[in-house]
Amino acid sequence: MQDIRVGSGFDVHKFKQGDHLIIFGVKLPFKKSLEGLSDADVGFHSIVDAVLGALSKGDIGEHFPPSEQKWKNKPSIYFMTYAKNLLIDEGFKINNIDITLICEKPKIGPHKTKMIKSIAKALNLKINNINVKATTTEKLGFLGREEGIACQASVTISKIDDS
Repeated sequence: MQDIRVGSGFDVHKFKQGDHLIIFGVKLPFKKSLEGLSDADVGFHSIVDAVLGALSKGDIGEHFPPSEQKWKNKPSIYFMTYAKNLLIDEGFKINNIDITLICEKPKIGPHKTKMIKSIAKALNLKINNINVKATTTEKLGFLGREEGIACQASVTISKIDDS
């Protein structure tokens, strides 16, 4: 019997003063930045949580506690590499990832190709196994008031057949 699992991840960061954002490892020029202990990459963080969930290994905060200053300003590619290595160690591979960014601004469409390529490189995946989309909250709530960005990620993994 094939071992197929699904994991979901969610992350949110609020805006602060700045001149760029980092989402999925891609630097986007913008009038604000995201606040967080690490580089606040809401995209990579949600993927890491989805992978950890699929592996039944807790969440990003358990592996990288925000109370520990050693994670301050850490590039989120570090967390992605950690999640990729856990997958390998457990004998799993990613089948596909589906991601939704939730924000009024910045507009995500012009950056989607770069984002998908960055995710593919970080996880050693084919780009046709990655989907990035974006939506707004129709000006409702803190996201609608442009106070931050949220991201949801779903990942499907399967056990690597060694036979």
